[in-house]
Amino acid sequence: MSEAIPGMPPAPPPARIRSAAQVILFRRAAEEGGSGVELYWLRRENTLSFAGGFYAFPGGRADAADGQIPVEGAFGDAASLRVTAARELLEEAGILKARGAEALAAPTLAEMRKSLLAEKQSFGELLRAHALKLDASDFPSAGRFITPASMPIRYDCYFFLVEVAPGMEATFAPGEHVEGAWMRPLDALEKWNQGLAILHPPALYALQVMAEFTDVPTALLQLENPPHTPAHTPTRIQFQRGVRVFPVETPTLPPATHTNVHILGNGELLIVDPGAAEVRQYARLLALVAGFKAEGLRPLAIVLTHHHADHIGGAESVKQRLGIPVWCHAKTADRLPFRADRLLEEGEVLTLQGTPPMRWRVLYTPGHARGHICLLDEASHALIAGDMVAGLGTILIDPPEGDMSDYLAQLARLRDLPVRALYPAHGPPMPDGPAKLTEYIRHRELREKKVVEAVKASAGTLAEISARAYSDSPTAFPPLAERSTQAILIKLTREGRVLRHEDHYSLKPSVQAGSDADGG
Repeated sequence: MSEAIPGMPPAPPPARIRSAAQVILFRRAAEEGGSGVELYWLRRENTLSFAGGFYAFPGGRADAADGQIPVEGAFGDAASLRVTAARELLEEAGILKARGAEALAAPTLAEMRKSLLAEKQSFGELLRAHALKLDASDFPSAGRFITPASMPIRYDCYFFLVEVAPGMEATFAPGEHVEGAWMRPLDALEKWNQGLAILHPPALYALQVMAEFTDVPTALLQLENPPHTPAHTPTRIQFQRGVRVFPVETPTLPPATHTNVHILGNGELLIVDPGAAEVRQYARLLALVAGFKAEGLRPLAIVLTHHHADHIGGAESVKQRLGIPVWCHAKTADRLPFRADRLLEEGEVLTLQGTPPMRWRVLYTPGHARGHICLLDEASHALIAGDMVAGLGTILIDPPEGDMSDYLAQLARLRDLPVRALYPAHGPPMPDGPAKLTEYIRHRELREKKVVEAVKASAGTLAEISARAYSDSPTAFPPLAERSTQAILIKLTREGRVLRHEDHYSLKPSVQAGSDADGG
């Protein structure tokens, strides 16, 4: 990602919202001093396009066939979404919540699940074959959440609170998930506190409600009325404790339409990259911060990861309204249209008082921009990554400000620290930071190889080499492809692998000979 450039195609519209259902599956569990509950949660596989690496409850997207299955006591969407919930519960947890299912032997239930996952039989066919019926009372409504418009994939997800017998076991099916377990809500929340479990707002809220469980009616009333969720869309997103994400609309590169403002801390707060210059957008941010202040939190400073317009657009206005300073690297300060108040350096630690306190270490990471910095939480190893990575699209390295050699060196450095979750400026977070950083490095290596092959095929101008190197990406915007190709050619020229004569590039003879000897 980077700031928008002239001639870019228009920003894409918000993603189409799809219907989905999730099951807050719980069982009673004896606890010292009273009765408690355990919830079944799953960790999603890292490469999934939606919420990869997140912890979540069993659930998924609605199928058209779900609407063809009758549900006692419900009709229309109220029925079909309960079918979705029942089907996903069998697929993802191996539990069938249907009238008559208690008489099924374990091997029979396992075979039904296997058949459903293999698409040998539909869920409706399985229910009919065993004379089973779904009842709406087994799936009481437990809230509704709609994914914010800034996300590349969006769901209108209905939640259902489903109880199973004490001691009932559940199992996850490898594929979409890599882990499944019954957890006491307080234990799950502690993993979230430590940054070991990344959660979407509905899962976090459900755990908070169920941690204080007394009875089903009280829990349902709370789950149906989550705070800070106008029109079912959460405005407070805290994927892990002390790391809040607030997307604002900015002039950035498609497919992104927003820049994530990160609000860090549990007492004193850092506001990272308030990039929206448009009044209505930064006014939304100020309203959010006002709510935090009313709860006893205190904005301490604005931190800028770098100087691009989609990261600094609202910084001066937010600074003036909140009366707080702007902190950034010296090479960012030189490029700002206003004065920075403090210059941050590599290795500096920003300590935020709170419960618990947080320590964010400054990492100088040039490559995308000469003054680019990241912030690393010393406790959880979460990284506020700025434009080192993106949750959608890729990062533009645009010379002369961008430097591909520096960028690759910093990607490798971050990978080897190691970091844990990555919080990019654009798109959703990535819970497995080292895997994502490795993926980025490999992607750049492959693109560099294509540029070398393009030069080898025929020496030419930047535009000619770029067209050949990006022939596998016909939708690539030519000016952006050329800028990226130029960054690679500068790196190759600096390394002595490519020669430049005026506007033409050619492979160094020794490199050409070596490539021929290697067979290409």
